Amino acid sequence: MRTSPLQRYQLAYCVCNRSLKVASIRYVDGRGDSRQLRSRRAVLLQLLSAGVSLPLAGRGILPQVVQSGTQSRTAAPPAKTNLSKDDDQFLEDLERANFGFFWEQASPHTGLVKDRCNVRGSDHTVVASIAATGFGLTALCIGHKRGYISLSQARGRVLATFRFLWRKLAQHRGFFFHFANVNTGERLWDSEVSSIDTAILFCGVLTCREYFQDYEIRHLAFDIFNRADWGWLAEDTPLLSQGWMPEIGFLPSRWDDYSELMMMYLLGMGAYSRPLPPQTWTSWKRLTFQYDGLRYVGSFAPLFVHQYSEAWFDFREKCDQYADYFQNSKVATEAHRLFCLALAPQFPDYSNDLWGITASDSNSGAYVVWGGPPEMGPIDGTVVPSAAGGSLAFLPESTIRVLRNIKTRYGAGAWSKYGFVDAFNPLTKWYDQDVIGIDTGITMLMAENLRTGFVWETFMKNPEAKRGMDRAGFKPYQPSLASGMQSPIASGG
Repeated sequence: MRTSPLQRYQLAYCVCNRSLKVASIRYVDGRGDSRQLRSRRAVLLQLLSAGVSLPLAGRGILPQVVQSGTQSRTAAPPAKTNLSKDDDQFLEDLERANFGFFWEQASPHTGLVKDRCNVRGSDHTVVASIAATGFGLTALCIGHKRGYISLSQARGRVLATFRFLWRKLAQHRGFFFHFANVNTGERLWDSEVSSIDTAILFCGVLTCREYFQDYEIRHLAFDIFNRADWGWLAEDTPLLSQGWMPEIGFLPSRWDDYSELMMMYLLGMGAYSRPLPPQTWTSWKRLTFQYDGLRYVGSFAPLFVHQYSEAWFDFREKCDQYADYFQNSKVATEAHRLFCLALAPQFPDYSNDLWGITASDSNSGAYVVWGGPPEMGPIDGTVVPSAAGGSLAFLPESTIRVLRNIKTRYGAGAWSKYGFVDAFNPLTKWYDQDVIGIDTGITMLMAENLRTGFVWETFMKNPEAKRGMDRAGFKPYQPSLASGMQSPIASGG
C-alpha cells in the first residue's frame, strides 16, 4: 500500500521523538524505501513541527529574553579588515572553485542547479534544488564580474534559466517545488512547494535583473517574481507557511521564529503584486540568547540561520525597532566560535584554527542538524567549512584563519575542484565525498561580499528590496564602537 505524504511526515516525527539529540531524519518513499533527507530546511521543518525538545543546559548557555540594562561582558569590536594580498588571493581561489560547481553542475538547458555533487567519483544524480539555483544565478553575476565567463555565456545561462522558470518549471501560485529533475524540471521526492527555497531563488533572480542590463532578463525577472501570491501563502494570517503540498495542502509549521525568514518577509512586503502587509514584520518572535557574556537575537537552530538573508540583504548600519541584524550576526558567530572552543576538551580538533558546525552531512550518512549554542545534535568533532565560510563577512580574520587552515592542513581530503567538501572529521579521518549547492553558495557569496560588497550593492538596487526594508521600518544609524559585541540592540530593543 502506498504511503501518503502526510504519513511520511508523521513517520519522520516519530524518528525525531525517539531521541533528545536528533541524529538524522529519514524520508520514506512510496515504495517503503528510505533515504536520508538532504535538505536542512526539510529537517528543521520537521523538528519544529514535531515539537522536538532540544537540550538547553549544555555548554553554559542560558536562553532567555534579556531585559534592558542586563550587564554582559564587553568584547572588542571586530576591526575593519583590510585583506592582505595572500588572503585576497585565497578568497579568489575559493570563489573560482565554488563557481565551477554552479557552472558545471547546472543544466545548460534548464538552468537548474544540482542539490549536491559527488566530487570523489562519478556523479549521476539528477536532483536539482531551487535554492541552489538561486545561489547559482547570483554566482553567474559574480562569475562574469570576475572574468570566469564571458558576458554571452553568463547572459545565455541566465536567459535559459529564466525562460524555464517562467514557462516550464512546475509551480503553484508562483512558488516552486523544492526539488526537481535537473534536466526536465519534474518534481522529485514528493517535495513541497517551499516558501524559503523559493525566496532564495527570488534573491538570485532579482540579483540578475539588476546586474544584467538586458531587456528580456529584466522582463522575465519581473514576471517570475511578481507571479508569487504572498497572500495565499499567508492564508490570511500574519505568518507565512513553511510550504504546501498538493496531496495534503499547507504544512503545519509557520515561519514564526528568527531565522533565515527575514529575506522571505522582506521580499513579500516589497512585492508589487499581492504584497504582505507591514505588520507581518512584527509578527515573528525574536528571542534573545546569552552565551559567555554575549547576547544576541537567535533561535534553536544552527549557524546558517544568521547567514542566509544577509547574503543578499544589506543590513549594515541599519536597524529596525528591534536590532541591528548585521551586528547581531557578528555576535552570534562569535558566540558559536566560543562554543566550539569550549568543546575542545571533548573534541581536541576544535581550536582557534579549526571550528564551525552547522547543518551538514555526517559520517553516519545522515544529514544532521547540529551546532550551538545551545548544543544540538550528536556533535562528534565534525567540522563544516560553510559555518566559517558563511560568516566571512561577519568575522573576517577568524573565519579566513579557519578556512586557510583547512585547505593547508586537510586539503587532500577537505578540498576539491569545487572548494571545500561539505563536512569532515579530523578525529575519525572521515571526509565527505559531496559538496552541497547551498553550502558552496553561501561561502561564495559571503566571500565576495567581504571582498567588494558586490552582492549586497547589486541586490539592494532592486526597488522591491528597498521597499521591503522601508516597510519593515529600517533606518540608517551609526553603530557605537564602544558597544562592540556587547549587544545587537540598536534602538528600541
